[in-house]
Amino acid sequence: MRWAIAWGVLAGLGAGAARAQEPAGEARDPGYCAFVRGVGEAESAVLLAPDVFASVGLVNAGEAGDGGGVPLGGPTPRITAGLNYDLVGLYRGLAIRRRAEAECERYRASSALRSAVKRGPDVGAEAALAARAQVLERALPEAEQLLASLREDVKQGRATLEELNALQLRLDGLRALAHETAKERERLAALPRPAERPLSTWLQELRAADDRVEQESGSLRRASAWNVRLRGGYDELVNVRQDVPLFGMLTVSYNLGSLWQPAANARAREGRRLALEEDVEGVSLEVAALLRELRAAHGADEARLREVSVLVTDLAGQLEELQAMETAKVRRYRDYLVLELARLRAEQAWLKAHVTELGRFLGEERP
Repeated sequence: MRWAIAWGVLAGLGAGAARAQEPAGEARDPGYCAFVRGVGEAESAVLLAPDVFASVGLVNAGEAGDGGGVPLGGPTPRITAGLNYDLVGLYRGLAIRRRAEAECERYRASSALRSAVKRGPDVGAEAALAARAQVLERALPEAEQLLASLREDVKQGRATLEELNALQLRLDGLRALAHETAKERERLAALPRPAERPLSTWLQELRAADDRVEQESGSLRRASAWNVRLRGGYDELVNVRQDVPLFGMLTVSYNLGSLWQPAANARAREGRRLALEEDVEGVSLEVAALLRELRAAHGADEARLREVSVLVTDLAGQLEELQAMETAKVRRYRDYLVLELARLRAEQAWLKAHVTELGRFLGEERP
């Protein structure tokens, strides 16, 4: 009984330590994480728990002397039952669960990176399009009013048809830009959501998680060289006097081949790291190419943003100066400035948001 209690406590400690490593909010994790954790728990369950054994048979045993007992060497029934616990199994079970967590982290980082790769140059465009749409929503009603006012001037002979057509074309340009913005937002909404953190951070997490997977796999290979078992229980020879029909033993064995494992595991770990970087179809090379493309776009957008900001400031100043003038020609030029300024402000809003989003995706670290 005491042996059973001891084994139960030891197994409970091992299972509790494994459960303590499970992160909170597992239900919100990807399905793949539930899969690898389930497999890890199933494989480790038989390693963390003790073996229960029992046997019944006949052995050659007995009593020597004239006591009339069973002759020495005579067949005697024997009953044996107990628990067998593999201490190395406890280590291996916990390592399997740690490896499952590392595989989950690797999948999470890989999924975030692949979502960004699927977007490609569109990374950061969603927020930029939203900013442009907001500017256009405010500008189009004012432009419609200007066009309606100019139509009335044409009817009254205070403006020419050419001026009306010119304003109509500029307004159509704003409408086309708003329509294109709406289409792009719908298209991007169907694509996977981009990573919330810098891509370089996700790439580093992918490499770190993949390295942890190999580390835990190497520790499992090292543990296979050891065998440390505790065995104990009840052992009774029927009809043979025994003071204490209990037994217990500790068995330790070591495979000398483990002496060559450290160098081999180190080569395997380094080879896995190189394979992750060299895989032409892997996410590392795809993300590296995407980062180069996004950095080039980020630099170009920053330069264009500076140019557009100068133009917006200049046109806004001109428009302010013309507000007090009431001549027909001045009004026509003012209408042109209003629409042109709306277009430039829409572009400025797009560039600002895009530069900000690209900066967030790129981060300061290099892959």
